[in-house]
Amino acid sequence: MHARTETAIARWLLSSSRAPDIPRQDWADGKPALLRTGAVFDAVRMPQPLVHAAVRSTVADVVAAALAETLDGPVIHDPMAWFYALVPPGTCETWRSPMATVRGAGGWLGVPRTDRTVPMRVTAYWAVPVERTDKLCDPAAVAKLLRVGRDRLEGGDR
Repeated sequence: MHARTETAIARWLLSSSRAPDIPRQDWADGKPALLRTGAVFDAVRMPQPLVHAAVRSTVADVVAAALAETLDGPVIHDPMAWFYALVPPGTCETWRSPMATVRGAGGWLGVPRTDRTVPMRVTAYWAVPVERTDKLCDPAAVAKLLRVGRDRLEGGDR
């Protein structure tokens, strides 16, 4: 990613914070920044088993490629249990899938530095990095991915 683009994306992410120096320092210290959801993005918290079932793999590179193709937007992976699809603000108000929750206004999300794109064992990284500030995951595609994962876990294979 071009340095100017990476800086613009970092500024966009930090714009969700009332005190951007705090998350900026977290990134400088190598930690995910705790950012508010609901202003520039909402985040769908997807259970790892559903995602793995939907894409038929647990291999990080395979999962990332499948998510990039299917969701066509940024996804954070917390390897302890969750994937977070960044979706447009307001998704929280219209989300109807019982298989995942959405963090919207009033919520928080640990967001890795924009260059954290290599799978990590215990800390969050970008499984699918932010390419542009105006390109988020389509909530309908996220809900469909979760339905496919659930169907596969329950023995159906669509």
